[in-house]
Amino acid sequence: MDTSQIQQCGDELYDAWRQRQVLTPLLTRFPDIRVEDAYAIQSRYVARRLQAGERIVGKKIGVTSKPVQDLLGVYEPDFGQLTSGMVCTEADGVSLEGLIQPKAEAELAFVLERDLVGPGITAADVIRATAYVSPCFEIVDSRIKDWKIKIQDTVADNASCGVFLLGDAKGDPRKLDLALAGMVLHRNGALFSTSAGAAVQGSPVNAVVWLANTLGRLGLPFKAGEVILSGSQSQLLAVQNGDELVCRIGGLGACRARFHGKAAL
Repeated sequence: MDTSQIQQCGDELYDAWRQRQVLTPLLTRFPDIRVEDAYAIQSRYVARRLQAGERIVGKKIGVTSKPVQDLLGVYEPDFGQLTSGMVCTEADGVSLEGLIQPKAEAELAFVLERDLVGPGITAADVIRATAYVSPCFEIVDSRIKDWKIKIQDTVADNASCGVFLLGDAKGDPRKLDLALAGMVLHRNGALFSTSAGAAVQGSPVNAVVWLANTLGRLGLPFKAGEVILSGSQSQLLAVQNGDELVCRIGGLGACRARFHGKAAL
């Protein structure tokens, strides 16, 4: 893709986000999009949000499970950038008013107390740089019609970022076995799914290692205070007004997300 096409796609995604509308898959219109092009489109889209007054508060890792990688035809995760406009709290819950076709997933968040600059980062480096971990929900959203995405579409669309909510529970990763810690997810009081941290690249720490090194090669360090969403430990779950989700991680605690308002679709 040339620069004008990359800017066009990034601007289209930004406008779709602002207007809560969907686009036909980029890959159907530009069948030669490479993943590298998709990340350039993502940068344009995120830059438009920053120009409008948001700031970067962290990163997210996506496509961490083998079934999803097989579905999209890829063999490594992807990443997106978290902005200040995506932050929700347990106290306020999650408004669906700014979203289009949201789906929730439960995972583990890392909050850094020091910079983490790859490449060459190890699991021990990640643990040392982490202030605490928290259970969290990421509410993914797609500006692509009917979620008909391939890897190029979701990468361009900022890894399908919507909003996220960190639980109030905080744990020391030095005192937790993040690979073996079990997660239980309830929807409106009923058990929805169970899993363990090992579902994410063998351990959520491994996913953060991958991202720190990947971003380091691109000249993008993690900064102290940033949040890293390490990848879903649950199935995607469509959410609507009145839903309540609670995920609980063994040895750590729970995160509660209450949803209100109406998504666009």
